[in-house]
Amino acid sequence: MQTQREQESAGREGEREHKACVGQPGAFCSSSAAARRCESSLGQPSPGARLTGHPLTAAAMASADADLEAEALPHISEGDVNEIRAAVEKGDLTAAATKAQEILANEEKIQLHIAVTGESGSGKSSFINAVRGLQDHEEGAAEVGVTETTVQCSPYPCPQDSHVTFWDLPGIGAPNFRPDTYLQQVQFDRYDFFIIISSSRFTCNAAILAEAIQARGKHFYFVRSKVDQDVSNEQRLYDEEGVLKAKGKKAPATRSQRYDERTVLDRIRQDCESNLTELGISSPQVFLVCRDGFGRKYDGPRLLRTFLDDLPSQKKLGFLRSLAVTSKEVLRKKKKELMKYVWLKSLASCGASAVPIPGLSTAVDIAILVTSLQEYCRTFGLAEDSLQKLAEQVNKPVEELKAVMRSPLHHEISKDLVMKLLTKSFRGAVQYALPDLKSIPIVGAVIGCLLSAAIAFFSMFFRLRNFLSDAAADAERILQRALEGTSQNSPKGS
Repeated sequence: MQTQREQESAGREGEREHKACVGQPGAFCSSSAAARRCESSLGQPSPGARLTGHPLTAAAMASADADLEAEALPHISEGDVNEIRAAVEKGDLTAAATKAQEILANEEKIQLHIAVTGESGSGKSSFINAVRGLQDHEEGAAEVGVTETTVQCSPYPCPQDSHVTFWDLPGIGAPNFRPDTYLQQVQFDRYDFFIIISSSRFTCNAAILAEAIQARGKHFYFVRSKVDQDVSNEQRLYDEEGVLKAKGKKAPATRSQRYDERTVLDRIRQDCESNLTELGISSPQVFLVCRDGFGRKYDGPRLLRTFLDDLPSQKKLGFLRSLAVTSKEVLRKKKKELMKYVWLKSLASCGASAVPIPGLSTAVDIAILVTSLQEYCRTFGLAEDSLQKLAEQVNKPVEELKAVMRSPLHHEISKDLVMKLLTKSFRGAVQYALPDLKSIPIVGAVIGCLLSAAIAFFSMFFRLRNFLSDAAADAERILQRALEGTSQNSPKGS
C-alpha cells in the first residue's frame, strides 16, 4: 500500500497531467482520437473538496455533488442489500462485488412483452415499427398491408434491446380468433400490458377486450392511429390563410371559421372517448398518434411517459433502452435511469475478476467498464449505424452530426482505451474528495475496507458517472443539430 507521501506525490502528478487538458473540450491527455474525446469525461472535483490527511477520513470530509442523483436507486431487494452490507462489514469486498455482479446479471434477464391488437387495417404493424424506430421497409420491421396481415401472434424484438418485445396480435374477429376465447388463444399471461389500436371508431370487440384485460389486473391503452391523415384531411377544408373555404349555408356548423389544429385533435379525442363510453368503458383515456414523428408528435410522448409510469421499477430501464432518442424528455429519462446503476456497477468492478492497473496498487474489472461505456453509447444512439440512420432521416451528412460529439463512438470503446483512461484517472483519485454518498447503500462501509479498494470504487464511480453525463450531453447536441431546419421538427419514422 502506498504511504501518504507517495499518495500525495501521485496526486500532484495526476493533477499536473489533468491540468494540461482542462479547458479544452474534447481534448485528451492520450494520443488516440477516441481517447482524446473520452478523457473529458473524467470530470473535475470541487476545488474546496480535496482530501487532506489520512484517506480514511475522506467520508467525513466529503462534499455534496448536485449531479449525483443519489436518491434515485435501482430496484434491489432488501435481502440483496443486507447481503452486500454484511459482506462489506466483514471486509470481504470480493463477496460484495460478486453479489453486485449477480444482481446486474439478473437485471439483464428481465423481459418485457407488449401486446398490440386492433381491427384489420388499424395500423398495428406500423405502430410497432414506429415505436421501435424502424421504417416499414427495414429489416426486422413488422409486415404492413391494407388487409389483415397478422394471422398469428408475431414477436418483434426491439433493435436496441432484444429483451423488449412487441407482439403483433391478430385482431378480435380475425379468422380463427373468436371474442370469447381470444385471450386464451393469444396467451394472455405472456404480456405485461396491452395496446388496443383503432384508426377510426373503436368497436364493441375492443371494449370487450378492454374489460377482460382489466378484470385480470393488467394495464391497457386505447390508441387512435393515423391522426396525421385526419389533420391533413381537415386542413384541405381551409385556404392558405386558414379560413374555412365553405361559406354561408354550405359551412358545417361543427367547424370553426378558422383552422386550429388543437380544436381538430380535441374533436377526434372527444369522439373516441364518447364512442368508448357508449360501449361501457368508464372514463376512457385515448392517445392520438401517427406513424411519422411518433416520439414527438401529438400524444406519442405522453403515451411513452404513461408506459414508464405504469411499468414496475425493474422493467423501466429495459424499456428506455429500447427507445430511440426522439426528444429531450426521453433522453433525460434514459440518463436518470442509467444513473441509478452506477454505484452498483462500480462495486461489481472490484470483484475477483479485477486486474491491476499498471503502476498502481489497485485493480478493477475492466470488462465491466468496457461494457458499461458501450451500453451508454448504444442507449444514447452514439453508434455508427444509429447516427447514419438519423442522418438519412433528417437528410443531413452524418459527419455534421458527429461534429458536435465529444465522446467516443460505441465501436471505439475498447479494453486498451479504457486502460489508458483508468491510468490517468487513478493517479489523481486519492487527492480528490469523495461525493456525499450517504444515501447510497453500502458505500460508506466500502471506504473502511481497503484503501486501494476505495480508490478503485470511487474512480470507477466517477468515470462511469461522468461518461454517462457526457454521452447524454452529446446525444442532446446531436438531436438539436439533427432537427435544425426540419419542417416537422422531428426525424421521419422516429
